[in-house]
Formats: sequence, C-alpha cells, structure tokens
Amino acid sequence: MSTQIILPRILQVGAGASREAGTIIQALGCQRPLIVTDKMMVQLGYVAGIQESLTALNIVSDVFDETVPEPTVSSIQAGVDKVRNGNYDAIIAIGGGSPIDSAKAISILGKYGGVMRDYKFPRLVSEPGLPIVAIPTTAGTGSEATRVTIITDESNDEKMLCVGIGFMPTAALVDYELTLSLPPRTTADTGIDALTHAMEAYVSKKASLYSDSQAIEAMKLLAPNLRRAYHDGSDREAREAMMLGSTLAGVAFSNASVALVHGMSRPIGAFYHVPHGLSNAMLLPAVTQYSIPAAAERYADCARAMGVADVADTVDVANTKLMTELYAINEELQVPTPEQFGISREHFFGNLETMAEQALASGSPSNNPRVPSADEIVEIYKQLW
Repeated sequence: MSTQIILPRILQVGAGASREAGTIIQALGCQRPLIVTDKMMVQLGYVAGIQESLTALNIVSDVFDETVPEPTVSSIQAGVDKVRNGNYDAIIAIGGGSPIDSAKAISILGKYGGVMRDYKFPRLVSEPGLPIVAIPTTAGTGSEATRVTIITDESNDEKMLCVGIGFMPTAALVDYELTLSLPPRTTADTGIDALTHAMEAYVSKKASLYSDSQAIEAMKLLAPNLRRAYHDGSDREAREAMMLGSTLAGVAFSNASVALVHGMSRPIGAFYHVPHGLSNAMLLPAVTQYSIPAAAERYADCARAMGVADVADTVDVANTKLMTELYAINEELQVPTPEQFGISREHFFGNLETMAEQALASGSPSNNPRVPSADEIVEIYKQLW
C-alpha cells in the first residue's frame, strides 16, 4: 500500500531564513502579499524585517495584525474581508501557530467565500487558496508544514478541525533566530506540543515508514533540548534543534494524523481558553499511560528516541522510563493541572460528557492505538484534575 506525502513546495531552514521572504515571494511569481500576524510580531520588529526584504525587490505589502491566540471565526473575519476587498496574490504568515492557522483560514475563505464550518472535517479541502509563505516564531505547532488549521466557533465553543491540501503552506521559512526572544512559558508549552506531535504521529494508526522517520528524528531533537531552551532562551544550539524538531514533527503528524491527546485537548482549549500546547502537556502523561498497552513497542521506541531508555532495555522498562520522563518534564516545566490553571471544578466536571463527545467527533481519537469510549475519555479527564 502506498502513502501520499504532502509537503510545502519550498522549505528554507536555518539562521536568517526569514530574510528570504522577498526572494521566495518573487520566485512564486507574486507581487502583492498580505502579511498576516499579531501585534507582538509588529512590536518585536519581525514584520518590519519581512517588509524590508520585500521592499528591496520592489514588492508592496500590507499588514493584517489582528490575529489572536487560539483563533476564532470572528477573529479571522476582518482578515477575510481584507483579502476579499483587496488585490492580494499571496499571504505571508509570521508568528506562532495562531497567526499561521489564521492565515490558512483567511487564504481559503478569502478566495472561495462561505463560512469556516463549511470547511470542517470530515470535508477534505483540496482546492488551493492564496499561496502562503509561513514563517514560524515558535518551536511548537509545526503549522508551517501541515495541511491542518483549527478555528474555534464561539457560538458553541467548538474547536473545528479543518484538513486538506488547500491548507498546506506553499513555502515555509524556518528561522530559529526568531525564537530567541520566546519567554520560558511559551517555550515550554510549544515545545511539549511539538513532542506530542512526534509521539502521536509515531503511534498513530495512520503512521507510515515515511512519517515514522520524521517523528523519530523529531523526538531525537526535541527531547534533549526542551529543558535547555526553557532554562536558557539564548542557547542557540538548543533553539535550532527545537525549531527543526518542531517542523519535522509537523511533517510527521500532517502525514500520519494526531491521536487521542489532540482530540481531548481541543475541548479544554475551547471551553477554558487553555493554550493549545499547554492543554496537550496536561494530557500527554495520562493519555500515554492509557495507550501503552495497545502499542507497547512503539512507545518504547519513543523512549529510546528521546534518550531516556537504552537499546538494551526491555519494552516494559523503556515504557516505565518514558512515563517517568513525561511526568518529570511537566514538573520541571511547571505545567499546571486544570485546577492550578484556575478552571472551575464545578464547570469542568459538569462539562466532561460534552468534552468527551467533542473529542470523539474530531476524529483524532480513532487514530489512537487504543481507541477509547466516551466513558473512558471522561475518566482520563478526571485524572487530570
């Protein structure tokens, strides 16, 4: 059986890659890009740097800087309107996963119209939107290399999973220097997000030899460097490893799908506004413990790739070491429980069945090596508290 692999047409990796934005836009035959970002990227001067590379080649650009963390239907609408009323032929997305996810939605809705729910999974969006040049500034989501975007519908607090070739950026400029300014909390949350992507891609029922190779290499880069980058943001070697690891993890899960952690994570984010990477971090140990019996050898491979188990270790020993490491990472990186995050206990426990239903409806849990029932998902949620 063959496997279809979808990647950005251009992948530029390394220090200074973001300064090639003008050259890349020109190579794509575009002349009128809209830069989609947030106000922090403007304040940090990153957007000005992109515009300099465009201006040097006589390329005129406009900026939409109103994206928000965990993008919603309403937060992207002004960007969609700007595209529909403008004469843009490309989008440059710079920022974390939220600006890049916003740009993907704006690209499709701006070109074809409709509402975001029209493009929700299980529909596969194959029609191409405006070409996107994605420039990530966090080592986490891997959105620059995925055919996925997630937009929240505020009317029912549902995080809508939207999937298809149409959401794959045309180019990705992966410049680790843009992560040197990241604060420790963001470094931790996005880093564990990337590690989750790699692990879930490797144990997914849709995994292939290709996605396995990307996932294993991602874990080798991410696990030894996550603590280093968290404790010393100026550690260039660790930052570079984290950035490439994040992109490889994005490639892996975009082509193998995520699983139960992500399925359960989205409702926590939608209802309680927990950042995506942080909700993944809350869930990763408990979901891994639940899933190991159905894919013990695969999880043992993860432990070895992460450097916490030896080749000589048995599968059981490797998985024991894996679980110890996942809990240790969360403790060292100060990942809070839902209670510590400030979520209402009454609301959380009263909402468990709804969250379980939304998790299953996303489709991601069906990729898990051990597919849970709604009741089992509820029990895992309870363990987090």
